[in-house]
Amino acid sequence: MSSETSGQTISEPDGRTAITTDRDSARQQMPAPMRRDVRLLGDLLGEVLRESGGQDLLDDVERLRHAVIAARDAGSDGDPDGITELVAGWPLERADLVARAFTVYFHLVNLAEEHQRVRTLAERYSSGVPVRESLAAAVAEIGHDQGAERLRELLAGLEVHPVFTAHPTEARRRAVVTALQRISGLLSDVDHEPGGYQQAELLRRLREEIDLLWRTSQLRVQAMGPLDEVRTVMAAFDETIFRVVPAVYRALDHALSGPDTSAVPPAAPAFLRFGSWVGGDRDGNPYVTAQFTREAAAIQADHVLRALENTTGRIGRALTAHASTTPPSGRLSRALAVAASSHPDLLAGIAARSPAEPHRQYLLFCAERLRATRLRHADLGYRDADEFVSDLRLVQE
Repeated sequence: MSSETSGQTISEPDGRTAITTDRDSARQQMPAPMRRDVRLLGDLLGEVLRESGGQDLLDDVERLRHAVIAARDAGSDGDPDGITELVAGWPLERADLVARAFTVYFHLVNLAEEHQRVRTLAERYSSGVPVRESLAAAVAEIGHDQGAERLRELLAGLEVHPVFTAHPTEARRRAVVTALQRISGLLSDVDHEPGGYQQAELLRRLREEIDLLWRTSQLRVQAMGPLDEVRTVMAAFDETIFRVVPAVYRALDHALSGPDTSAVPPAAPAFLRFGSWVGGDRDGNPYVTAQFTREAAAIQADHVLRALENTTGRIGRALTAHASTTPPSGRLSRALAVAASSHPDLLAGIAARSPAEPHRQYLLFCAERLRATRLRHADLGYRDADEFVSDLRLVQE
């Protein structure tokens, strides 16, 4: 929504001139898919408001919306006092509902804008030309200007260290964030579903999620404590970072290896290393003690190990290559024999569920070892990250 209030002159087809507000101009310039998303989300929210608070609530929301638009478009000749009187005339409970309605609406408009950014980037990538400031563009530019040898040197020394920081003033609840993520996923699905029953079902679910977002308290009742900050950061890890990082590596590998990507070893090293100040900062916060830092590290380790455990188990269950079509290497056969000797009951159970599927058996065994690491069972757990990576390499080979 534009905050401009001045008008501009445009020519009509018959040669006359007309005044249009910047808001009208902004609406005309808004891409059609984004206008469609905003209209869809706004209509669904309107249905939810009508069902939850009656037509009167929806009328009050619309009355305030139109009053603000009119005042903004009129500029200095607007009537802000009228808006104040309108809001002051509502009981506190009604004012709270209207404010919540606008909060949810702006959340949904922001989602529509984010989806339009994704569409724009997808269109740029589909052109076949590296997008400006992308990894592919950087690889192409360095290779062209400085040569392949210099590119290899830069890759060998590449290190990026993002550091998580705490934001104790963050008032938005994690429940609201995850609800918006679900709505975002459904909006994307609606974008790709041509119609029929599937789209009707997606719209039903989208309305259901918007209804739940409307009914969810937007703000925290209590101030965030240090452990809340740790869990908020790890929510970002669970829901975004753990999925984005592999995509970044794959994008760089594709820029370097092109069509040979995944058929040859990765050309770039693992250059991302994450750090965190959350739970470890010593800036005078009396709650951040040595014991608290241990708890923060334990929470972070638990999230990382759960993510690796779940992913390893998922890939293991999908890797159903039979020994007759894909015989295991000698090293993998020996590793399975060692595992069966050390943990006979565990391996027997895995083998019973995955007969003659050695790669699947070993990855499921790795998932069990990650679980044991998380639960601190030293006899089965991994000693360090290198040992786990070595197991992955073994299956990969």
